[in-house]
Amino acid sequence: MSERKVLNKYFPPDFDPDLIPRRRQPKNSQQVVRLMAPFSMRCNTCGEYVYKGKKFNARKETVDGEDYYGIKIFRFYIKCTLCSAEITFKTDPKNTDYSAEHGASRNFEPWREERAVEEEDRLAKLEEEENNPMKVLENRTTDSKREMDILDALQDIRARNARNERMGHSVDLLSRIDVEEIEDEEDAERRRLEEEDEKLVRQVFAKVQMPIASTSSHSPNTSDPTDTPAPVEAVTVKRKADELEPAVHSLLPESTRALIETKAGGGPSTKRVKTNGKNPLGIKVVKKVKA
Repeated sequence: MSERKVLNKYFPPDFDPDLIPRRRQPKNSQQVVRLMAPFSMRCNTCGEYVYKGKKFNARKETVDGEDYYGIKIFRFYIKCTLCSAEITFKTDPKNTDYSAEHGASRNFEPWREERAVEEEDRLAKLEEEENNPMKVLENRTTDSKREMDILDALQDIRARNARNERMGHSVDLLSRIDVEEIEDEEDAERRRLEEEDEKLVRQVFAKVQMPIASTSSHSPNTSDPTDTPAPVEAVTVKRKADELEPAVHSLLPESTRALIETKAGGGPSTKRVKTNGKNPLGIKVVKKVKA
């Protein structure tokens, strides 16, 4: 039995999403959404009140030719709960609210009350200034003082921002200097460690000059005035723990030491090997005796 809430679905190896047929919908198609009434309203057909928070299965669409600074405006269609008359309302990005469009009237619109209060205050101020010249002077003084306070606050904000920016630059400069000093100290420490390692290597290893053995076939007793001196090769020798250099001959292989000793002794000693009547091929030759 398969799971009811499965997260991973099986896709066959030959699955190609490009082969799935796609539905062609109109450009401005309506979508069915579940929403609640954003404000209290009264139906214009039957007078039924629809209160805020009532749930509806509404149809949503985008309003063509209307937007607010690039913000799309959506229209919703609902039905009255009593007479099933169609009611429409739209989003209002300007006032961050909704506005009733058709089929119902909103019970209370807060922005209209604010506009009315502002308009009443403006009219009352104008009427008072017409009848009292001193009030005009007081209002002008109050307005100029308010403007000066606003300019002073703006200047303080600008000065604070400039000071913070300078402090930020100085902090960045100090941090950069600290980083450079730390990097210089690290480089100096690294160089010091490398010099110590090199010194230790020079103490442990040493290069000894030794002649290269010649493999020529001429006899060592023959002296030729045109002979060039034997080349010298530098051999790296590892010292012992007691810092005593070992003998050079002890570091050479057996064949090289034998060759050097032979040259120093005056040439190799030729010994005749007994063949017992055998030729170099190992065949014994028997001579016939004449009668």
